Amino acid sequence: MNDMNRATVGLLAHVDAGKTTLAEAILYRCGLLRSLGRVDHGDTTMDYDPLERERGITIFAAQAHVEWGGWELTLLDTPGHVDFSAETERMLQVLDYAILVISGTDGVQAHTRTLWRLLVHYQIPTVLFVTKMDLARSSRAELLDSLCRELGDGVVDFSPDNPQRDEALAMCAEPAMEEYLSDGAISPATLGDMLAAREIFPCFFGSGLKLEGIDAFLDTFTALMKPRLWPEQFGARVFKITHDPQGVRLTHLKVTGGTLRVRDSLFYDGLEEKATQLRRYQGGRFTAAEEVLPGQVCAVVGLSAARNGQGFGMEAAAGSPVLEPVMHYRIGLPAGTDPRLVLPKLRQLESEDPMLRLRWDPRLQELSVGLMGEVQAEVLKSLILDRFDLAVELGQGRVLYKETIDKTVEGVGHYEPLRHYAEVHLLLEPLPRGSGLVFASTCSEDKLDRHWQRLILTHLAEKEHLGTAIGAPITDMKLTLAAGKAHLKHTEGGDFRQATYRAVRQGLMQTQSVLLEPWYRFRLEVPTAQIGRAITDIKARFGSFDTPEDLGGMSLLRGRAPVSAMTDYARELAAYTRGLGKLSLQVEGYDLCHDPEAVRAANPYDPEADLDNTPDSVFCAHGGGFTVKWDKVFANMHLESVLAPKREQTEAPRRRLTIDEKELQAILEREFGPIKRPQYSASVWKGISREADPSSEPPSSVSAHGAATFPQGGRLLVVDGFNVIFAWPDLAALAETDLAQARERLMEILANYAAFTRTETILVFDAYQVKGGKGERFDYHSVRVVYTKENETGDAYIERLLHDVGKNTQARVVTSDNLIQVSALRSGVIRQSAREFGEEIDRIYGDIEQFLRSHNRQRMGTIGENLPSTP
Repeated sequence: MNDMNRATVGLLAHVDAGKTTLAEAILYRCGLLRSLGRVDHGDTTMDYDPLERERGITIFAAQAHVEWGGWELTLLDTPGHVDFSAETERMLQVLDYAILVISGTDGVQAHTRTLWRLLVHYQIPTVLFVTKMDLARSSRAELLDSLCRELGDGVVDFSPDNPQRDEALAMCAEPAMEEYLSDGAISPATLGDMLAAREIFPCFFGSGLKLEGIDAFLDTFTALMKPRLWPEQFGARVFKITHDPQGVRLTHLKVTGGTLRVRDSLFYDGLEEKATQLRRYQGGRFTAAEEVLPGQVCAVVGLSAARNGQGFGMEAAAGSPVLEPVMHYRIGLPAGTDPRLVLPKLRQLESEDPMLRLRWDPRLQELSVGLMGEVQAEVLKSLILDRFDLAVELGQGRVLYKETIDKTVEGVGHYEPLRHYAEVHLLLEPLPRGSGLVFASTCSEDKLDRHWQRLILTHLAEKEHLGTAIGAPITDMKLTLAAGKAHLKHTEGGDFRQATYRAVRQGLMQTQSVLLEPWYRFRLEVPTAQIGRAITDIKARFGSFDTPEDLGGMSLLRGRAPVSAMTDYARELAAYTRGLGKLSLQVEGYDLCHDPEAVRAANPYDPEADLDNTPDSVFCAHGGGFTVKWDKVFANMHLESVLAPKREQTEAPRRRLTIDEKELQAILEREFGPIKRPQYSASVWKGISREADPSSEPPSSVSAHGAATFPQGGRLLVVDGFNVIFAWPDLAALAETDLAQARERLMEILANYAAFTRTETILVFDAYQVKGGKGERFDYHSVRVVYTKENETGDAYIERLLHDVGKNTQARVVTSDNLIQVSALRSGVIRQSAREFGEEIDRIYGDIEQFLRSHNRQRMGTIGENLPSTP
């Protein structure tokens, strides 16, 4: 079997079209079954679940493996009922080919059109099999003509007795026409290329129950299939999650490259888990496999958190589904049942079918679930009873509304309780209808590290964000990470979750929410005499339609209408047409709500009272966090707005407010005790020639005769020690191996700087995590060093010190921490980033070297100790 070509083939059909019977016939003719099972007997291989046999329909996709014509085929039998179409769509993501089964007695039906639309969307090569031909009321030619009208060009009769086949095929593609004209026939290789490119859709006729046309179909189909060259690199995609009768979680996947073996490790979402067992299923039974080859399907035991659509290895995750529920139902629990205890159990069902969209509303204290229709609702009740022994009731189905925005806004979320920090700026932009939610990032990695950006995008995608009109999920928007800020010491992963959620919500609060509702695309057939009534009904239901079509005694209306307005119309149609009318409904997607004010009135919602989705932010001051309302966040945020117009960088005049030297001395004595004057004093040094740097307010000035003078008093420098260490590459590298040595090196650098520039320098180290720490103050040559005490952050100490110093252009604080910079701004103190201060240090050291060369001195110790005293 290892040398055989391999393909995954799906069976799709409208409910009761004969799909499961055809699957049974294929399994029988391929030798897998000794006898044919029947749906009405409840003994088919694919419909093995008790619920399926009880109802006589396929509810859960099943698989089987057969061999024919040199191919190993994995057959996936999908549900045919429209309520379970989400299950069908998940199977399409791993199909190589599809067999669309059509009833010879009913032709193309409502759900057939939905399936065809999905096959077009996923670009899956498709063949048609018209079954029940032993019961058909129409001829093969009439059925073929109907298929061509409904499904479009490319449908060609592949019956062995069709003499016009090649001529019809030649009309489907230019290469086929050239080959037909030159050779009089079209080769199987060309036909295989045309099938793979979806230029043709071969159509076969037969009967699954009578085994008519099965062998010819399998022979031709396998001859048309093109072998695939599978890559050697491992890849796989999940298409289904289930639990076996013992509760073991099964992850069904298709291997798309390489080989998967028992005990292999699989990496996803930051997890590493081993495949402890590989199961190959035939209906409800399985055999354990040691390895699974590319192109094969298996169920893996051992993966605890894999999701539907999950990609492994080289395989990317599947995209967003086309189909989604448009109705939601309230789950009524038995009296005395705690919904919070039931919710984790129901999450297990949601992992199997993500479209259930299970929701817990804390305001209403109720559970609700998204469903496709009444049949799925009944099945869900049975599943909950069988699996969890819990009898629930489902309320009346309600339309699931959505919300979007009408203009681009910036959303800001800030989360900064004590010892936490994160700020996120998002751009929220409206997208065309049907776009869903799109996430992107334009934030520079120089501003915010890549791993933080990835975390923010993960938080955007992991949550169902609610709008502000009625609390409905948002859609048709692009959410772009435009800016963000982390703290070197205080930021944790959960901080960005909070900031991200708040940024989305704050952005939504700034614009008018637009209500969307689901719309149907309908096809309505009525007797011509009653077409007027039908038109009146559609208009009354806020629908629109094209010009009616005459079908000979019947009239056809095609159009669109809101889902909410078409409820129970099928029953009304059957009543006034006496069963002659036909209504086909397909969910087209979401569009503008036809009566938004009525919907708002029926669903009152206060977005500011929804504490689980708050738009407010949390800031920190004086060692404690405080809440800032959403409309005040822009006035308090630490980063600039990404939408605000950029102002020209003009230097504003500085206020020359100076602090009295006695006042500064009093502050320093309070912090460090009595001041011991350094061994040097202000002097005039000759031979040093340099220019003052106005941007950094250099402490020295140059006299007219070229000598540098150092003013006494009033000059203060406060340095955030750890911030500077980790901002300077050389110190950061040193800190990785020896943090103490990095601190010593910074103190030495600052001692030289302080001595040379005659600047009172305070170096602050954050020691709030040191258990039992009482804080420490000491002098390192000319630098005053502070270690904060336990539970006192360096930020808080610097903020308090700057507040005491007050507005003073002779005082500077060196840090790249936005928190401290904001405090400095409020205090009127000059702010300088660690990078800018590093550049100044380089300039000062250049002056020091020039000074030493001019005096030709080689002494030990700091520069301050080498400077002579004034005579």
